Amino acid sequence: MTEMPTGPSHKSTDLATVTYVHGAGPATKTSPGPAAPALGGTTETTDRAAVVESARRVLEGTVTPAPAEVEKVDIDLDAFDDRPLIPAWAKTPEGWAMYSGVVYRSRLRAYRRWVRRQRTDRGHAAQFKRGARRVQDWVTGFEGIQTQALAHQAHVAAKEARAAARAARYTPSLMKNKKQTALREADRTQTVAMQAVNAHKQAKNYRRKLRALRAGAAYGPPLTAISTGYMGAGALGATAGALATFAGGAFAGREAITEETDWSADWRSLGDGDPMSAPMLDEVFRRAKVIGADETLHMVQMPMLDARGAWSAVIDLPPGIPAKKAMRAISEIASALGVEDAQVNMVKTKGKGARSGRLEIYVAKELPFTENAEPGPLLALEAATNFWGRIAIGPDVRGLAISISVVERSGLVGGEPGAGKSASGNVILLAAALDPRVILWLADGKAGGDLEPFRELCEYFEGDADPEAFYEMLKAAVADMRARYALLKKLGKRKVTEELANKYPQLRQKLLWVDELMFYTTDDDFGKKITKLLRNLVSRGRAAGIVTFCATQKPGSDVVDTSLRDLLSIRWALRCTTPEASDTILGKGAAAAGYSAKTIEPEMRGAGLLWAEGSNPVLVRADYYTDDQVELLCKRAYDLREAAGTLPEGPKTLADQLRDKGEADADVLAVLVDVFNAYDQEAKEVDATGEVDWLPGTILVDALKAAGLDITPEKLARLVVREADEKGKRVWEDSPSALNGYPLKAVLRAVQSKYGLTA
Repeated sequence: MTEMPTGPSHKSTDLATVTYVHGAGPATKTSPGPAAPALGGTTETTDRAAVVESARRVLEGTVTPAPAEVEKVDIDLDAFDDRPLIPAWAKTPEGWAMYSGVVYRSRLRAYRRWVRRQRTDRGHAAQFKRGARRVQDWVTGFEGIQTQALAHQAHVAAKEARAAARAARYTPSLMKNKKQTALREADRTQTVAMQAVNAHKQAKNYRRKLRALRAGAAYGPPLTAISTGYMGAGALGATAGALATFAGGAFAGREAITEETDWSADWRSLGDGDPMSAPMLDEVFRRAKVIGADETLHMVQMPMLDARGAWSAVIDLPPGIPAKKAMRAISEIASALGVEDAQVNMVKTKGKGARSGRLEIYVAKELPFTENAEPGPLLALEAATNFWGRIAIGPDVRGLAISISVVERSGLVGGEPGAGKSASGNVILLAAALDPRVILWLADGKAGGDLEPFRELCEYFEGDADPEAFYEMLKAAVADMRARYALLKKLGKRKVTEELANKYPQLRQKLLWVDELMFYTTDDDFGKKITKLLRNLVSRGRAAGIVTFCATQKPGSDVVDTSLRDLLSIRWALRCTTPEASDTILGKGAAAAGYSAKTIEPEMRGAGLLWAEGSNPVLVRADYYTDDQVELLCKRAYDLREAAGTLPEGPKTLADQLRDKGEADADVLAVLVDVFNAYDQEAKEVDATGEVDWLPGTILVDALKAAGLDITPEKLARLVVREADEKGKRVWEDSPSALNGYPLKAVLRAVQSKYGLTA
């Protein structure tokens, strides 16, 4: 570009601006002349004079420009103008669109950053809720309080007016002064009541109007915005109106409501629905005073959910803190977790990697053992059970099946009334009944119907709550125990095994079940005797194949002697009313170690702490069988025993009991008892009151020889010892002279002294 005067002699100086456009041709004169090359191109030295001459002619105005044809070329958008680093395409529509998009996105991001910088308490949704609540509180106002007060005044005034009117009506006319006074009082109270009622109505109308006005002011704009937006722009407009409403509500709820700033804002628990985490467990154990304020737990297994929706974790307590300290504080830990005591289960880890301070904590989602029990496994069992193996008891809090072995063991089941002792006992009784090899001896101390379904399967059954009958049962059991040990000595064995029991029917397993032991042991006449025999049976009968189980409500020392209670190795504590009662079942110190049946809730029927195997009790619920299911299983047990030939033969006679001893002297005494019974029955056929209490020795010796027992009168006299007054001779039927004989009581005395059996 060059600026020059248009002429050498003009007074005014007019400047002409010449711009050379890339690609355009040079200006020409009216007459043809040489064309100048385009500026910016490469020219030779010989062409420069022509270019300068052409420019001079144009500046002098001697050349009239002619219309030039400009060739249309594509613009290079990467070219730059005189402003630095601004491409030419920025001025195109595409460039303006891109620039607008950049501005829009940057403004949107700036707006979002501004929103995030705003003060919120628990998020914008909670802020909008507070705003909506504040708006609603403003709409409601305080007029309702005044209206309610006026309503109360109107009610009181109307009540007083009715009372005054009643008094005026029933005041006798003869009492003029009182009548007039009552009438005036009735008029006054009626006027006051009407005024109070009118004031209440006015207050209600005033409240209604104000609320309507405030509701219109509060809810009118949002509804108008949403409806107008919907009619104008459809769903997009309605959305814009809703967002504007949300923004207004959030603005109104900027400040937190005072009543919301409670402990829950800072402290949440598992019971509030929060997931279990390592920080939560740290805080829980701190609040429970198990660990110090500056101590933390070591997570061996991070908290996780199982298939039942319960949380579990394995933790290590800080050094120097034993696991039993945490187990003693189970109530405090449950409180800090926000759940019931029964929902928390803590046990020491077992097996490889176990430590004194390592705990496995399990928190159930709901209170365990409150749902309907699943059908017991015995219902699906078609074959016989094996009482020598493990017995299925029921599930624990995690749903895992728990089983125990009762071989060479004895047990105690205790708990408050209604805790589920009968249902728990059925688990063991049904397992024993369905094994046709097991001999059942049952005693029911409450004379109820719980054990009645098992009566036909029992060899010995005492269902009348008779302490004397139970005492006789225990005597028979002790005698059987002695016979078992005698047979074991002959076989050279120390204890009964499954192989020996299968080979020798006399050594079959025997289950002695005593329900409501308290009734028997507290009897004035037989209580101490029963305790002594039962202690003898529990302490010595295990190796002989006799399993004893006792069930009672409160097995204290006044009910069960401690020397007997300590021998019962399997303990099952159902719900108890006190920790001390729980300790009488599980043992002293169990409650202090964190195992107390007091924590079992009443809704958890059939649940109890079972201490059978291992170092710690386990919370287990016994498998539940209905009455119909118990009868069905007992019928199945009857069929199994009938097929195996082990059904009880009913009460055995004294002679049969003697023959079961398998000894020569017992066989002799059995024949003598049979002979006396035969003569006695023959005498009763002649005379109903007749009886035979003495027989000649010759008749007894002949009967023994007929039975294949070769015994001399001298040997018989040594076996059946007679007292001095029993040796006298008597006349027998048609015998010509008196004969020597034996009285029945001498025979029975010999049976009792030698074998402990009574008629």
